[in-house]
Amino acid sequence: MEWLTHSQTGYRQAARYLLGMRLAIIASMLVAVAVAETVISLTHRAEALLLCLLYGVLATLGWLWFSRRPPASSLTVSLTLAGDVLLISAWLYLTGGYTNPLVSLLLLPIAVAIILVPLRQSIVLTLTGIVAYTLLVLWHTPVMPEEPMHQGGSDHLAQLHLGGMWVTFALTAAILLLVVGTLARRLRLQQNQLARFRENRLRDEQIISLGLSAAAVAHRLGTPLNTMTLLIEEIRNQTEQLGPPELTEDLDLLEQQLQLCSQHLKQLTRAAVEAKTAKLEILPTHQWLARLRESATLLWPGGPIHWPDSPPQAPVAIDATLDQAVLNLLANALTASPRWVEISARITAQNRVELAVRDRGDGLETTLQDMPGEAVVDSQNGLGVGLFLSNATIQRLGGHLRARADRSGTTMVIDLPVADGNVSKEL
Repeated sequence: MEWLTHSQTGYRQAARYLLGMRLAIIASMLVAVAVAETVISLTHRAEALLLCLLYGVLATLGWLWFSRRPPASSLTVSLTLAGDVLLISAWLYLTGGYTNPLVSLLLLPIAVAIILVPLRQSIVLTLTGIVAYTLLVLWHTPVMPEEPMHQGGSDHLAQLHLGGMWVTFALTAAILLLVVGTLARRLRLQQNQLARFRENRLRDEQIISLGLSAAAVAHRLGTPLNTMTLLIEEIRNQTEQLGPPELTEDLDLLEQQLQLCSQHLKQLTRAAVEAKTAKLEILPTHQWLARLRESATLLWPGGPIHWPDSPPQAPVAIDATLDQAVLNLLANALTASPRWVEISARITAQNRVELAVRDRGDGLETTLQDMPGEAVVDSQNGLGVGLFLSNATIQRLGGHLRARADRSGTTMVIDLPVADGNVSKEL
């Protein structure tokens, strides 16, 4: 497998745009020679055509080089662009020098260099172009008209030069738009991708720190839970002999709550293992909702949660962390609306599974409505760390979390992709 640096990837992407620019320059040179031959006589026509052929061969070799074995150093790219300047200057020397209307083609390699190579090398290449233009002013091969000047040859030459200037301007503008503009857009796209990568990395660092804290707390809670379980057994033995019957019911409830805490700790450990091994489970939506309903019933036995009667059958890729994310949203909804919470699920027109959690609470803050879960916030209603972790989990699985709030309450919408049946369960 070939590993490329960020710069090498950029040079590989720019290979075909450089080839397009060079082929456009070569085509302009050939057309200029053909048009010039109808009015004037070029002294070095054969040499100019051979130089165009050489330029075409070098352009093709450069495209193969950049696309298959991109250079690791920007200096190499600068040298190839300097070669463009020299080849264009040599052709201009044979076809009239600075009087040739195509002299503006010297700007194209410089414009590409400003995008692809560092500033210092761009400055050197710009100075090289200026020096080449200056030398063409001092030394060049003049063109000779076929007819004497008094018979209109100078007029034809002037008209040809003015027409060539217009063509050169239009061609240069088009090449700058297609080549330099495309490269600039790709550069901005890469910068946006890097910015998103940095944001995701910062978010992942926050999640890792929270996960480490949770793992440490879970490890420390194991011993107190075991101790309390043993104490309950001792109290139960004494209660059966001397205590009132009401105390037995309280001990049963306390033991049940301790078992529930132990189950949560085991689930936390299992989720950490699955997250470490990147395991995903593909389940139909209705089976996933049935599992969520079972977990919610254990957590909130009397919770007024209304589940969908006919959930969709589409498969989704899930793991234990996604279950916990949905349960976090349910906990927030029950905190805001203790008397009514509704779950609904549907398939959207974009072939995605949309799970909505509705409540009749007071609604979210404006900042949370715009980007729910994008950062850890301070909240007295349970919408801080839990919402942040839920959003991070949903985004990791290719989904999105949206919030809608109005006078009737709040709706948290989880948008997940439909899983492909051929997708592996391990990513």
